[in-house]
Amino acid sequence: MTTAISKKTTTTSKESLVVICKTFKNNASFNLTKDQVDYILNDIKKNDKKVITINTLSRIFSIILIDEQKEHYKNLETIRKHGASITDVVNSEKHTTVSIINELQNADYSLALAEGLALANYQFIKHKPSDAKKVNTLKTINVIDSKVTSQHISNLSIAIDATLKARDLVNEPVNHLNATQLSQAFKNMGKQAGFTVEVYNKAKIKQLKMGGLLAVNQGSVDEPTFSIMEYKPKNEKNKKPYVLVGKGVVYDTGGLSLKPTPNSMDLMKCDMAGAAAVGCTMYAIAKAKLNVHVIALVPATDNRPGFNAFAPGDIITMMDGSTVEMLNSDAEGRMILADALHFAKKYNPEMAIELSTLTGAAAAAIGQYGIVSMGTSTDEQKTKLTVSGLRMHERLVEFPFWDEYAELVKSDIADQKNLGGPYGGAITAGKFLEKFTNYPYMHFDIAGPAFVTAKDSYRGKGGTGYGVRLLFDFFSNL
Repeated sequence: MTTAISKKTTTTSKESLVVICKTFKNNASFNLTKDQVDYILNDIKKNDKKVITINTLSRIFSIILIDEQKEHYKNLETIRKHGASITDVVNSEKHTTVSIINELQNADYSLALAEGLALANYQFIKHKPSDAKKVNTLKTINVIDSKVTSQHISNLSIAIDATLKARDLVNEPVNHLNATQLSQAFKNMGKQAGFTVEVYNKAKIKQLKMGGLLAVNQGSVDEPTFSIMEYKPKNEKNKKPYVLVGKGVVYDTGGLSLKPTPNSMDLMKCDMAGAAAVGCTMYAIAKAKLNVHVIALVPATDNRPGFNAFAPGDIITMMDGSTVEMLNSDAEGRMILADALHFAKKYNPEMAIELSTLTGAAAAAIGQYGIVSMGTSTDEQKTKLTVSGLRMHERLVEFPFWDEYAELVKSDIADQKNLGGPYGGAITAGKFLEKFTNYPYMHFDIAGPAFVTAKDSYRGKGGTGYGVRLLFDFFSNL
């Protein structure tokens, strides 16, 4: 369910209300009693509270005090998190509407609060009939802020909708979302938003000699797909397209190198979070009619140990004609992405950005708090991506991309091996993929934040949709 966000000029005494301000001063429009005002002022003065919430049973009233001397992006994240906490209270009390009043001069604060409220309102209960009566009650968010335009509201609503679509895809188990069904989901979004989607079947993939994708698929009963999405407006700003590439492993057992650790397979429906992120970013870009030419590529399959599954020691010939010594079938993501990155050469891209839940090493390095990034794009491109990451709190942590790491994936009997050894695992995976590019390239490893096992504020629990908001902000600000 996407929560409706709209502009308003007034609020009523029955609507829950959140006020963003520097210092609290009562206003008749707040509809507060004298006792409530005294309580708030006393809490601020005696307890130095920055966030105060009153539950009057008929509505929720809350204020958040902002110190504008702090870094702007930190204030935005504080506001989003407060929005998430208000959503919890509103739903627990079965209220339906929240209004936002922003007394500060920056529209970003209103938008961040609406974003936190709406993203926290997400539920994935389609497969749980017993929760049919537990649907969240929050339906409407009203923004009372003259600085917020209808375009602000429209773009925010699109970004939220796209993020929730990505969460839905990541949360779907493989028996409801195999490679073919994932491609169909992209086709459906293309029809809704206005971008083209072409899907290659196994015969076409064989014709193109996508050896990496075919090798990973050998253990599966389900056929692989290769989805090509394109949004090309008449007045695009970029002469060369941006290319997005997403890892579409709809389920990963590890193949014959079966995942050894307890519970490690339980969450592997999320191994297509990169694919979900790029597909839903395409949806947002097209829905918002941004003036930018973007192409997205998604190689998709599951990775299983059945049939003629590829085995450690196999030599795989990739689409570009190079060979890979496959030493671990659980390092399958780089095999399918390599073919997609080579395929991207035909577009001569301005830059390619690839998203994947690629390595446990990335998650081990920085946890669920950001994206491990590395690559060969320009400093200007990296800076713009970093700024979007901070603004959306989907932060980038750039790892070194030194040539020495490429030595670790050289093979004695093939051009490369798909395993780099015990050190620098996140980086050697990126260096492996770099070999298949000849254009500015950024590798985003989202293994840590793509799926969380405990509630994380407005990101919720389960699939987070990580990467969609960052990329949409990046393209919106080009």
